[in-house]
Amino acid sequence: MIRKIDACVSMNALRLLSPMWKSLFTALMFVLACTLHPVLQAVITVWMMVWCTVYARIPLRIYGLLSGTALLFCVMSMPALLLEFGHPAGGQAAGLYQLPDLPLYITADGLQRAGLLLARVAACMSCFLFLVFTTPFHELLQVLRRLRMPQIVLELMLIMYRFLFILGDTAQGMLLARTLRGGKRGFRARLGVTADMAGALFAGTMSRYYGLLQGMTARGFTGEIMLPPYVPRPVPLKYSLQAYAGIVLLLLAQWWIVSH
Repeated sequence: MIRKIDACVSMNALRLLSPMWKSLFTALMFVLACTLHPVLQAVITVWMMVWCTVYARIPLRIYGLLSGTALLFCVMSMPALLLEFGHPAGGQAAGLYQLPDLPLYITADGLQRAGLLLARVAACMSCFLFLVFTTPFHELLQVLRRLRMPQIVLELMLIMYRFLFILGDTAQGMLLARTLRGGKRGFRARLGVTADMAGALFAGTMSRYYGLLQGMTARGFTGEIMLPPYVPRPVPLKYSLQAYAGIVLLLLAQWWIVSH
């Protein structure tokens, strides 16, 4: 998946926009997604999806797969908010399920809390995906460097990003080799194979990572990874107007909802 994301980022239609502008726009939309009304949070989710799939031309299948996987973890945590044990007071239970020893019920307040949380998570996730799909990783590092992020943090981020590719390539190669040798296929079989190959995967990944460090040392690595300087780029007027107009409309809608 990380290679698919990297390929989409390198070919998206908003790649040439200023990374600083995209980062500030994402940060502002993230704040709005955390504070506005749930209806407006749903609007933000759809609007940021339009930015990614229409303006940036990210394939809808890739966007839906990544956002759906992230929201799945949120949905899996919902039972902690929805379900309650014991005997509900009169009129509180929206649904009652009788277990052998203890009744299990759902309240209207729990449904409301779960819905509010899901709307907020979806809106914040859509803002985060906009930055992920439209801004290459090295440009994000340039933005963080311009914001005076410590150099050691940037180097660790760059090394870990590279480590993810090495880990993915090593795991894919080991799974392919096991399949060609007659290994079982299917989701359950892969789970068992993954558990068996955990130690071998770590050893193979560290071996490739050590080779990468040796290659960097042979090319004159002195302990500091130099990043290219940040180069400001203009933002087309149509994108600026749409972004600012959308933010103003969201604020006006929030004011109208609060006042009424």
